[in-house]
Amino acid sequence: MANRLAQTTSPYLLQHADNPVDWWPWSPEAFEEARKRDVPVLLSVGYASCHWCHVMAHESFEDETVAAYLNAHFVPVKVDREERPDVDAVYMEAVQAATGHGGWPMTVFLTPDAEPFYFGTYFPPEPRHGSPSFQQVLEGVTAAWTDRRDEVAEVAGRIVADLAGRSLVHGGDGVPGESEVAQALLGLTREYDEQHGGFGGAPKFPPAMVVEFLLRHYARTGAEGALQMAADTCTAMARGGIYDQLGGGFARYSVDREWIVPHFEKMLYDNALLCRVYAHLWRTTGSDEARRIALETADFMVRELRTAEGGFASALDADSEDADGKHVEGAYYVWTPEQLRDVLGEDDAAFAAAYFGVTEDGTFEEGASVLRLPGDAGPVDAARVAGVRARLLAARDERPHPGRDDKVVAAWNGLAIAALAETGAYFDRPDLVERATEAADLLVRVHLGEVARLTRTSKDGRAGDNAGVLEDYGDVAEGFLALAAVTGEGAWLEFAGFLLDIVLEQFTGEGGQLYDTAHDAEQLIRRPQDPTDSATPSGWTAAAGALLSYAAYTGSEAHRTAAEGALGVVKALGPRVPRFVGWGLAVAEALLDGPREVGVAGPVGGELHRTALLGRAPGAVVAAGEGPGAGAEFPLLVDRPLLGGEPTAYVCRHFVCDAPTTDAGELAAKLGG
Repeated sequence: MANRLAQTTSPYLLQHADNPVDWWPWSPEAFEEARKRDVPVLLSVGYASCHWCHVMAHESFEDETVAAYLNAHFVPVKVDREERPDVDAVYMEAVQAATGHGGWPMTVFLTPDAEPFYFGTYFPPEPRHGSPSFQQVLEGVTAAWTDRRDEVAEVAGRIVADLAGRSLVHGGDGVPGESEVAQALLGLTREYDEQHGGFGGAPKFPPAMVVEFLLRHYARTGAEGALQMAADTCTAMARGGIYDQLGGGFARYSVDREWIVPHFEKMLYDNALLCRVYAHLWRTTGSDEARRIALETADFMVRELRTAEGGFASALDADSEDADGKHVEGAYYVWTPEQLRDVLGEDDAAFAAAYFGVTEDGTFEEGASVLRLPGDAGPVDAARVAGVRARLLAARDERPHPGRDDKVVAAWNGLAIAALAETGAYFDRPDLVERATEAADLLVRVHLGEVARLTRTSKDGRAGDNAGVLEDYGDVAEGFLALAAVTGEGAWLEFAGFLLDIVLEQFTGEGGQLYDTAHDAEQLIRRPQDPTDSATPSGWTAAAGALLSYAAYTGSEAHRTAAEGALGVVKALGPRVPRFVGWGLAVAEALLDGPREVGVAGPVGGELHRTALLGRAPGAVVAAGEGPGAGAEFPLLVDRPLLGGEPTAYVCRHFVCDAPTTDAGELAAKLGG
């Protein structure tokens, strides 16, 4: 019999709809039920492509005995962290404060007032490695609730008071300047892995936003060291197992320092951010490899993640069925020498093994290898590589595919729109710009809908129930602004402005600080507020970047002031933890450079427009259009006549304009950084 989750739109919650556990979605009714029955709430938080979430579900939530105990003594509540990042953030902060670490699945026990009193992540079905079994935890919490209620209430009260006392430290007044940016660069240099690229040790995550900062810093200052770190990191990732050498696209992270073995799930946000990074690296260096990776990653997103409604799905699972029908991680992606021989025959298999680093012992589990480009195969025949790759890809396509989390998350679609619009424009792929436009249309039609506020998710064209958070507004505005620059359609600038006005009204506090949830959102035990960039730009830095660009497009003082106020936090965090505020530092580079405002009075897609889009000046905004209506679409094009009837470019920054030019070479020189 299905439980209450059967009515939800989240693929993760739907995975638990047939559990014997009597799950509730996060709702006031669940806590009312706990109050009525005088029992605690078990909060379980995860997401659809999370490996250990599946394991715990199979071991415990599908077990009739565990479920019966859970149902009798608790109100069980299931949350998809990707649908409710606010709920996830608040309780994850509590878990980390109490235990020193966190992760998913997250398991938290709450009072009926939603106050947490006991925490954990994955609990095994039997006691192991000093960890109690899930059943023991349930029994222990029940005993504490029944016999030591005062103690439970005291612990819960203390945790909530501690969380409430954690106010955010700002950078005081002012924006990050040359000295903070220089300190951030020095900090990154110290953490840089000279041998393998990237930052820090294992597990190693793709540092897309830090690379954006390094590319912008190089463009503005000419610092060769910054470009070297960016380019070498991108090369190492492109040649590693973290990149899908057959189908394109990046896995979530590498379990080792060398980028050899990935955690195989593929997330939309990583691929959107990395697609854009490689396109920007190509724009900076002209690297053929960067161009290839940008295009293959864009094609991967369109081929594997695009939904029937034109949006982009959240993720592909790490696990899929192997030859024995068992669900195992990486089964879809890895190869043994024998499997290569089956598909390619002896000669080509030997060639492929050398080229892709497939060994007899294997680099992964049970003698299988993750394909990568170790680069020790000597000069290779490009046609032969292409043929081998096509045959392996066709054979892999016959394997059971990993599951797909089909929900459309507004923020991550915003990132994908920016990446596809720019990649399409740079490489003359109008189809990619069309895909970006269709995703943007979906966000306006379904996620903004009638209510004129962003909804966080949709599935199958139906909006979910959860309100958009700050990262949704910031990233979608960023995507719309990129689309406006590429297409010359001022409507996207207008939609971005509409979203950013909501940021000013609903998400902004005193002194420029930003909150992750709106003033009128559901009140949790603490209002979440996290300015650090993790796997995606934080809502805080995403909003700062979009506000700054919008101000450059429109001359709006209110948006410029809000952007500068938000960047105070980058002044504080940049020098201390540069790896965790990469997008904030990239936005700081745009502020230090102006950013430049480029108006092209001339045809969209013409030589001057294309030259403007390829300019490397950090965060430069571009408006293009011709005819009397262009100024109505873009304020930057008001009173911008053609010189001698020729398409003309106008470049301004800091309220000062250069002489207009009709020469693409001259424009390129003005925007070189």
